[in-house]
Amino acid sequence: MISSLLALLLVAQLALPQLFDQALAASRAGNFTDALPLWNAVLELAPDDAAAWSNRGNVQLALGDPVAAIADQGRAIELEPLSPDPHLNRGTAEEALARWADAEADYRWILDGDPAAMGDTRASALYNLGNVQGSNGDWSAARASFEEAADARPGFAMARSSGALAAFQLGDLPAAERELRNLIRRYPLFADARAGLTALLWRQGARGEAESHWASASGLDPRYRQPEWLREVRRWPPVPVEALQQFLALDGRVAQR
Repeated sequence: MISSLLALLLVAQLALPQLFDQALAASRAGNFTDALPLWNAVLELAPDDAAAWSNRGNVQLALGDPVAAIADQGRAIELEPLSPDPHLNRGTAEEALARWADAEADYRWILDGDPAAMGDTRASALYNLGNVQGSNGDWSAARASFEEAADARPGFAMARSSGALAAFQLGDLPAAERELRNLIRRYPLFADARAGLTALLWRQGARGEAESHWASASGLDPRYRQPEWLREVRRWPPVPVEALQQFLALDGRVAQR
């Protein structure tokens, strides 16, 4: 009896790395309904694996259950208190519930840590903090966070675009235009910068050039036609959203709903 139990435990331990890899592959491929039972199986075999708890939390969030995601990330933090990733992931889930203070606390935990130990997670925490600050209406603080995120991670185009949009919101149109044009030169297929420049040029009265950039932006990503997506998912500031909607409405390009 004892030898049979040991054999079963040995087989389980041998299977665990393969099972973890399968769960991770499903998560990375976006096959979240397949990934969840795989992570459940991993945690049955390895209940103290912090990475498995955090990965399952990410899947829970992707499947629309931020409460379960927060619980899983909390368990990962209990198991590995110094790891930044579960704090970042928990903050994202807290944002989904508009728990801005909780999300900010998780991001600041990362930012208060040793930059060398936090690694690339620091740039993501700065960017997410900017989104939280924007959601609270503090666009000056958000702009500073976005710009610091872009400095922390060279090539972080979305952080640079968000910083430019925050500058647009604050009325610093020359800085916003300069940054958006620089982004388009470097990333010609970057829809966010194209759409942002469309809104800014329209606000400045440059309709012809706005039309040109919109033709590219809308072809690259049609979601920029949707004000709800811009505000709630992409998290644009209200002034750029309003400017783009005015451009679309007056040009007869509002998406059919």
